[in-house]
Parts: sequence; structure tokens; C-alpha cells
Amino acid sequence: MNLILASTSTVYGKGYLVYLKETLEELYKNVEEIIFIPFARPGGISHDEYTAKAKEGLAFLNKKVVGLHEKKDKIAALQNAEGIFTGGGNTFLLVHQLYEHNLMQELKSSLLSGTPYLGTSAGSNICGLSMKTTNDMPIIYPPSFETMGIIPFNLNVHYLDPDPNSTHQGETRETRIKEFQNLNKIPVVGLREGSWLKIIKDDIILEGPLKARIFKSGEKAYEIDAKTSLKNLA
Repeated sequence: MNLILASTSTVYGKGYLVYLKETLEELYKNVEEIIFIPFARPGGISHDEYTAKAKEGLAFLNKKVVGLHEKKDKIAALQNAEGIFTGGGNTFLLVHQLYEHNLMQELKSSLLSGTPYLGTSAGSNICGLSMKTTNDMPIIYPPSFETMGIIPFNLNVHYLDPDPNSTHQGETRETRIKEFQNLNKIPVVGLREGSWLKIIKDDIILEGPLKARIFKSGEKAYEIDAKTSLKNLA
């Protein structure tokens, strides 16, 4: 496998995908055309608008970027893809659309075969065992919450630490993850903005300038440093 699973497409103070420039140059170095999956539709923008944004963000690669929605035979498009990018937005909508078009297993098969893949936010969430640790509102009901299971755990992207100076009385992100693990024995990686997972063959490495927070059912959460392998987290 050859995947980059990023917590976000944009970090504060930088443009869309800019912080991943060198990483994406390496990921897509042998690719001429990238299939973009725009189904998560952040803010409700259209598939065409989202694809245009992806094209602009990836322009530095000098590659052709085509929206999957433009392909008449979407299954064949994934089977024959040289490279794939799934953008962020609403994970419920993304998962719903992948199931509606019978693409979840086809996408998984493509990634397992070695097709270079970038996921950002929702596009990273779908590589976990399920989408149950997303932060998104359930704006649509997908046929299943199960996702590809490319990695042996779940992600919580855009992970936020509690603010000790905040007067907010609602649940923290850590509280929500612990609620999930009361009913699900699946590990969760809290992936902070600016961090990503690099998956080469069967290894999973934390990359970027920040630590990640690891949650296991019944155990105290702990931090790991960049360059730590997560392939045995299960």
C-alpha cells in the first residue's frame, strides 16, 4: 500500500494542501492522472466546485485531476486509477455515496493493490474500521457505518485537546472517544491538524510536527511522537 492519511487539507496560515507539498510530490511521482472523489462536499459545495478546488490545490504537481463524478463507469475508474484523492467534508455523506455507487469495496481493492492514495479528513476517516469516531453531523444515513478497514483502528481527525481556560461545559473530544469505546473495543488515534499517517506496504508511521493521542478501551490515553509505527495498534 502507498497512502497518506492527513488530519486536514489546510493548516492555519497556509493554503489548501500546501503543507503536504513535498509529501504529495513523492506520493504521486509516477502518476499522470489523479481521480478525485468529491462526495464529502464540504459546506454543501457541488462536485464540480470541489473538483475545481482540488485541481487548483494540486496544480503544483502538473498532473491531470479528474472528478470521479465525471466518470460514467465509476467502478472501472477506480479499478484503473493511477492515483486517488478523497477530500474532506462530511463523512456521513461520503460513506453514503460510496455505498450508493457500490464503490467502498472497489476503493479498498484499489488501495490494497498499491494505488497511491491521499485522504484528508473524511477521506482519511474511511480508511479506519468504521466512521463512528467522526466529528461530523449525521446529515444523511449511510447503509452502514463500516468503512474500508485499511488500518486496524479508527481515526479522530482534527483532534482537539481540552482548553483549560475555556468555560465550555460540553463534552471534550476525549470524552466522546471514551463513550465510543464503552461500546466498541476499537483503538482510536487522535490525529491533530498538521499530522498525517504514512502507510507504505504494511507499515503505518505518524508524520508531521505533532504528537498523536492514542486511545485504547479500558486504558489511559497516551501520546506518541512523530515517526512512531502504529502497525501493531489493535
